[in-house]
Amino acid sequence: MEKDIGKIKKNETTEIVVRIDDFGGKTGVTIREHVTSEKYTGFTKSGTRIPAEDFLKFRDLINSIDLKELNPKPVSKEELEEVEKEIEEED
Repeated sequence: MEKDIGKIKKNETTEIVVRIDDFGGKTGVTIREHVTSEKYTGFTKSGTRIPAEDFLKFRDLINSIDLKELNPKPVSKEELEEVEKEIEEED
């Protein structure tokens, strides 16, 4: 089973792909770079895999990141509230 969750553009030739997959009979979340160039198109070795049994722990770690610390530019209260609202709607 493979299900792409989403992609983030890293640069002109590389995207970061997040997907749910089954590797070696075990389900997990894979976060891997995908390159599109003249020489090679496909996934690189760069990335990681989170086993399904560790996913909630991983999600909690990600959700514990304070957006104010992550974003070097000043964020307005309205922008922060909008992002927090989007996160709540996803749960």
